[in-house]
Amino acid sequence: MTTSNGSSPLDVEIGALQGGPADLSQYAGKAVLVVNVASKCGLTPQYTGLEKLHEQYAARGFTVLGVPCNQFLGQEPGSADEIAEFCSATYGVTFPMTEKVEVNGEGRHPLYDRLTGFADAEGHSGDIRWNFEKFLIGRDGRVVARFSPQTEPDAAEVVAAIEAQLA
Repeated sequence: MTTSNGSSPLDVEIGALQGGPADLSQYAGKAVLVVNVASKCGLTPQYTGLEKLHEQYAARGFTVLGVPCNQFLGQEPGSADEIAEFCSATYGVTFPMTEKVEVNGEGRHPLYDRLTGFADAEGHSGDIRWNFEKFLIGRDGRVVARFSPQTEPDAAEVVAAIEAQLA
């Protein structure tokens, strides 16, 4: 499970939304779509598409991993319980969620240190641009794709990248 820099994003420690460790090592050998999420964003309806992807491909070794973040106009102000309740009640989210973290700046979580060096199809690497930026980690633990926040979860390029990892 290594990336070109020698470390998989799945090797970092991060807390689960409801407390305790998220234990990302449980996803070794699976494809994981890591998405920084927020409850009060214009892109929040993407939760519907993310949940559909999770349900459609879970049996084939895939999961979505939601990472709440409040760095973009305070669009994720809630507590862990409030976030969990919102996601479950509003969008029926069943995919795992981590603790709320920072994805940019000096307080950037180590998970995002390992993700942000990967460029998307347009060549953007570095800081997360907004909520719902997506990173696909392949079965081998390497980042294999990055998608802009505006790219819908059911977009052809996202689905193709996931299916390529599950083939």
